[in-house]
Amino acid sequence: MEILAQIRLPALAGGFVLALLTFPAAADAIDGNWCSPKGRTLSIRGPQIVTPGGNTIEGKYDRHYFSYTIPAAEPGSGRTVNMTLLGENTVRIEADAANGAPMEIWNRCGPSVSEVSRQAADG
Repeated sequence: MEILAQIRLPALAGGFVLALLTFPAAADAIDGNWCSPKGRTLSIRGPQIVTPGGNTIEGKYDRHYFSYTIPAAEPGSGRTVNMTLLGENTVRIEADAANGAPMEIWNRCGPSVSEVSRQAADG
């Protein structure tokens, strides 16, 4: 009976670890600074966004999703931009996808020069 228990415990533990690995990792949150492959940036903090055109406006916020209407002073004004967090460092951005606008994948921006300098000083 003791041998059977010794076999079951490692098998049970291994099965638990395997089960954990099969679930996708939950992304943190869409909040943060995002960079496009074309060099544009945006920043999300809760329901507030600094758009690629530099305007600070309110949008519809969910931990893994954000949407806003492009302000009048920016190209594409009036269109709705929908952003979906795909992973901790990747977001899918669609501007007016209903009208055939292309989808883009943006990534979290690296630390700014001032952040790198501060980390080095604290280091």
